[in-house]
Amino acid sequence: MARVVAVANQKGGVAKTTTVHALARAFMDLGRRVLVVDLDPQASLTFALGLDPDGLERSLHDVVVRRAKAKDVLVEVDGLDLLPATIDLAGAELHLLTKTGREYVVRRALEPLHDAYDLVLIDCPPSLGILTINGLTAAGEVLIPLQCETLSQRGVGQLLETIDDVRAYTNADLSIRGVVATMFDGRTRLAHEVVAQVRAEHDLEVLEPPVPKSVKVAEAPGRGRSVLEHAPASRPAEAYRALAAVLDRDGRRRR
Repeated sequence: MARVVAVANQKGGVAKTTTVHALARAFMDLGRRVLVVDLDPQASLTFALGLDPDGLERSLHDVVVRRAKAKDVLVEVDGLDLLPATIDLAGAELHLLTKTGREYVVRRALEPLHDAYDLVLIDCPPSLGILTINGLTAAGEVLIPLQCETLSQRGVGQLLETIDDVRAYTNADLSIRGVVATMFDGRTRLAHEVVAQVRAEHDLEVLEPPVPKSVKVAEAPGRGRSVLEHAPASRPAEAYRALAAVLDRDGRRRR
């Protein structure tokens, strides 16, 4: 039975997609069977894996509007399975608003795939709309990437309110695994203050280690690779491997 983790933060530019891609590759290196789900109409994860979203015949949009089953939309990229996104997902979001049980569409689509994977990572869009609600409803846990700056930290409270609503109405068992500190510059006082604030104000665990700021992370998507493949010896790659090891130990303890 797959462990399903949603990676969510309504603020854009906090390294959600980078975190999903890097953790997926790190888990694969640990021998885990991994599925990544691109739930963002901007299709950043699909692009980061080296695919052209505009050239895809089918995507998660077709699953959401019930034109295809998830297993028929899967794309394999260098051993990693992906449910890809296209801009059509923006239209699917409008489609869902008119449907009964709209919050459960992604959950029900993924359930037949659970036995084929050890881990499913869902890249949620940078909003708190119906697609993000679907991602949280489908997941057992949430990871919150947090850029270590003041404006990013301020949005955490809104996300936590949404998570509380999801627990109340669609997924009572949803848990918050913790915060991943991204683009962390340990030389600045602000980065340390933001991490301390998140711990103190929201009682959230900030996972160790933080992911250092590096141009290598920004370069990787343009090459269709994760930072683990693009710059395997870099500090961000090492941090994501360490985070994956921590999360993998969690999973083994829960089995």
